[in-house]
Amino acid sequence: MSYDFHVGQKVVCINDTFKHVSIDQLIRKGTIYTIRWVGEYTHYVDGTFIGVKLEEIHRGNDDGPEGYGAADMPYRASRFRPLVKDKIASLRQLLAPTPDAPAEPKVKTKKKEKV
Repeated sequence: MSYDFHVGQKVVCINDTFKHVSIDQLIRKGTIYTIRWVGEYTHYVDGTFIGVKLEEIHRGNDDGPEGYGAADMPYRASRFRPLVKDKIASLRQLLAPTPDAPAEPKVKTKKKEKV
């Protein structure tokens, strides 16, 4: 998946479930947030991922009993999608031909002859 996120961008949470985590992670599905940081992040348990930090949430130090010791750990970018104000226009862009797209082949079909 490609992430075209940038600082100041509005995003909506699409996944707020965390397996095997009992501590509230503060994000809520369907809620709109603003990105304050985006980049590659490496965590010794979760590995390397593209992460985002949100203006509305400062996670602080993750040093509790179930914590990993990370300071203001980002969320995975895959938990969010860009906020789209005009959904119809964004769908039209998907249908619009691109200049570098290969031309569709013309298919010749045989006409049925009347007997």
